[in-house]
Amino acid sequence: MGTFTFRLPDIGEGIAEAEIVAWHVAVGDVVAEDGRVADLMTDKATVEMESPVSGRVIAIAGDVGDVIAIGSPLVVIETEGDDEVAAEAASGPSTSSGRAETVKVAPVVKPVAAEAAASVPMTVQSEDRVLFDHGPRRVLASPAVRARADALGVDLADVKPSEEGRVRHADLDAFLAYNAGGGYRPAGGRRADEAVKVIGLRRRIAENMAASKRAIPHFTYVEECDVTALEVMRAQLNDARGAKPKLTMLPLLITAICKTLPDFPMLNARYDDEAGVVTRHGAVHLGMATQTPGGLMVPVIRDAQDRNLWQLANEIGRLAEAARSGTATSGELSGSTITITSLGALGGVATTPVINRPEVAIIGPNRIVERPMFVSDGQDGRWTGGERIEKRKLMNVSISCDHRVVDGWDAASFVQALKRLIETPVLLLAD
Repeated sequence: MGTFTFRLPDIGEGIAEAEIVAWHVAVGDVVAEDGRVADLMTDKATVEMESPVSGRVIAIAGDVGDVIAIGSPLVVIETEGDDEVAAEAASGPSTSSGRAETVKVAPVVKPVAAEAAASVPMTVQSEDRVLFDHGPRRVLASPAVRARADALGVDLADVKPSEEGRVRHADLDAFLAYNAGGGYRPAGGRRADEAVKVIGLRRRIAENMAASKRAIPHFTYVEECDVTALEVMRAQLNDARGAKPKLTMLPLLITAICKTLPDFPMLNARYDDEAGVVTRHGAVHLGMATQTPGGLMVPVIRDAQDRNLWQLANEIGRLAEAARSGTATSGELSGSTITITSLGALGGVATTPVINRPEVAIIGPNRIVERPMFVSDGQDGRWTGGERIEKRKLMNVSISCDHRVVDGWDAASFVQALKRLIETPVLLLAD
């Protein structure tokens, strides 16, 4: 038998390391040539690794979540040959559609010994009997009895077992009958403790958020906006939309933001704090925080200021779907100049969003609520007699800013200008 060491190849310009996010083989598994062995994540993409040879896996580089350097051994495979396999790595990855890239290499390294699997902290007695440790004494019970006791909140150490020392359902029933006044009915379900390793996208989110809060002195300003007229206009536009996509509140808010930003260039900016340079952008490349099964991602609407309401609605839908399905490209997930984040109906009364570094501002519309309000029946908000109370639709708008480069006056003035557009929505359609 020979050995073949699969080294992590050069998978992109400027990439020095990658994180293991999934293993598709384990020590002892037989892998076919071109068989998938692992998925690794870089700053730019998730990369699928395929074995260049057939054989049995005798060693792997580490656990999910470990970061390994380019050129380091990834998998060691026992092959049919008599000698150690020698080959050179391919020059680079071959890419497939979407975000994934497939890499095939044939590198050289000395064999690495496989390690034994860690012992499991329980003793298996038979197919349906597991010995569990519940403190001072050991309790023998089947998994079904164990699960039932857990659901009832009963410690099996308190239950008298049958003659052979094993707790059965009948023993548990007797305990419950004797302790009928003990309240052994569950108030609700209980999940077992679970240790979840922070890896992949979740790790990158954690690192980015920590860096943002650590480096940026945030401040947040919140203002209430009356969106009653805006909601009426949205309903009218949807009634006459024909084959166009249905408008949500988001395209209207983005249009209002794009119309307001030219007067507040300090907000549509990115701050390179190492170089001490703030770049104020003319185009609005608007990041759109999107919840995905893997965590929060921020696809970017390029040149949002040049798109009409329907074009924005189409792009919002396309990018959100790409982010959730994992097909968004690195170009669609980078380069934003300002971000909007919204939880829709879950938006709460007010939020304090975290800035998407290196941007200097992030806008967070909150949930729309209906409340009675005094409404002026005069001009310019002046009363002309009498009082009128109406049911109005209200929404708070939050903005978080980098206080190193944005003053509170600027943020407040921007939101007040945004509020005027939101509350006078006909201006959104005016040139």
